[in-house]
Amino acid sequence: MKKTILIFGSLILALLLLFQISTYSLLLGSTSIEVVIAVIALVFFFTGIYLNKKSLHKPPQTEIRIDEKKLAELQLSKREYEVLQEVALGLSNKEIADKLFLTESTIKTHVSNVLIKLDAKRRTQAIQIAKELNIL
Repeated sequence: MKKTILIFGSLILALLLLFQISTYSLLLGSTSIEVVIAVIALVFFFTGIYLNKKSLHKPPQTEIRIDEKKLAELQLSKREYEVLQEVALGLSNKEIADKLFLTESTIKTHVSNVLIKLDAKRRTQAIQIAKELNIL
């Protein structure tokens, strides 16, 4: 976060400096307005290219390995684990039921079992615990 703030701060400072220099050169009459606009356009163009390369072409994230031993210790069934994965995606019980072709009450039971096995009180807490245990 600090790096982003520093980059944008220095970018704003550089643009401000560019504007001040262009204003100064216009007042002296040594350059025309077209040259100043062209230089500013080029600065924005190359800044855009630089930011595009930095922001859009990030290296792929490393895969998080699922801790199979921890899954076995928790005694989560395959269906409970599937439900936990869908909960982590933010789906409601009804959406999970439709996706897994189960009834909503069955999903509620599975969610309840997952919460008990992970010792969580809420779905969000269960997701957080599952991520800390590397099972999501």
